[in-house]
Amino acid sequence: MAKFLALSLVISSLFIGLGSAEWNILTQRWRKGVELEDNLKNYCESWRINVELNNIRGFGVVPQECVNHVKKYMTSSQYKADSVRAVEEVRLYLSGCCTLKGDGKDSWIFDIDETLLSTIPYYKKHGFGGEKLNATSLEAWMKQSKAPALDHTLELFHEIKNRGINIFLISSRKENLRSPTVDNLVKVGYHGWASLTFRGLDDELLEVKKYHSKVRQQLVDEGYRIWGIVGDQWSSFDGLPMAKRTFKLPNSIYYVA
Repeated sequence: MAKFLALSLVISSLFIGLGSAEWNILTQRWRKGVELEDNLKNYCESWRINVELNNIRGFGVVPQECVNHVKKYMTSSQYKADSVRAVEEVRLYLSGCCTLKGDGKDSWIFDIDETLLSTIPYYKKHGFGGEKLNATSLEAWMKQSKAPALDHTLELFHEIKNRGINIFLISSRKENLRSPTVDNLVKVGYHGWASLTFRGLDDELLEVKKYHSKVRQQLVDEGYRIWGIVGDQWSSFDGLPMAKRTFKLPNSIYYVA
């Protein structure tokens, strides 16, 4: 009996040892997997933030290892919360910034894509920034006038307009997209802007930031005071003349220079 008990203890100890060793190995592997996943997440979030800060410029595509991360962000409640916070900062600025003269020369500028309208439905089907842009494909989608409004900027648009401020829309879209863009804007609730500018043939030879700067100069030359700009690209703000304030909305999918 004693021998049987001793043998049983030896066998039990052996299996416990094997079980413990297997568990430790699995745990170690799991921890390594989590560490790698965390490192990738941190890398991709750092890349995204530095895009927003304009430290990373001129990228043609989102790094392949970060496409899923960017997709998750741009379709998340955090993206919406970040956008809403930017809009709240505009409201805060407007509450005390501007002494409107009522002479019809107070103005505000909005970009269109990822500012008033969202092209995310298109990018969901085209690699979410991980594929090189096919301009022909994107323009064909834009001609369908199906881009949804960004609700937070739709509300802001009307709030600014109702203050008696002229709204100027400056788009990087080409002039041949005017009709479907206007249809799209009106369909989702935008109306009452002062003018809508697209890139003509001559403008297509300019860098986008120089094109935006040129249009702003025309407004200033006509006597308009530009109280602010809302856009998703730094090229909407760069150059002279500058608005009194600029407000950047998040966009990690593409970069327009």
